[in-house]
Amino acid sequence: MKIRLNLATKALETHRRFLVGAGLTAVVAGLLFLGLGWHVYSARKVDYALRARTEKMRQEMAKLEAQRRELERYFSQKDIANLHDRAAFINTILDARSFNWTLMFMDLEHILPTGVRVVSIEPKQVAGHVELKLTVGAISDEAELKFERALEE
Repeated sequence: MKIRLNLATKALETHRRFLVGAGLTAVVAGLLFLGLGWHVYSARKVDYALRARTEKMRQEMAKLEAQRRELERYFSQKDIANLHDRAAFINTILDARSFNWTLMFMDLEHILPTGVRVVSIEPKQVAGHVELKLTVGAISDEAELKFERALEE
């Protein structure tokens, strides 16, 4: 038979509560560290993707800006500028076609006196707007004056 005998002068003290508390604290701190580490990793990954997309857009903007400068240089050439002015004039004529020509001719029919006829109608661009030049022919000066008075009314 064995007998356990404690010959120590102090009673045996256990540090079990301290060790369990410290262990739990270490586990919670470790989990918190892993969670924060994962969060930092995710944030950096998203930031990298954002920076890559931003850089791609910046390169595309630089490419488009260079293309715009090249086109501006091309369109500022004298021949191209004249062609642009001519196209603008033709566009104004086309816009003038939206004018109700039928109504204008009906009005001319009502005010056109006997002996006066319209020879030509020429639209021209003057200071950014379209001007119509009516060329009329009249049998006599009296018929022409009647037509001018009818237009003034």
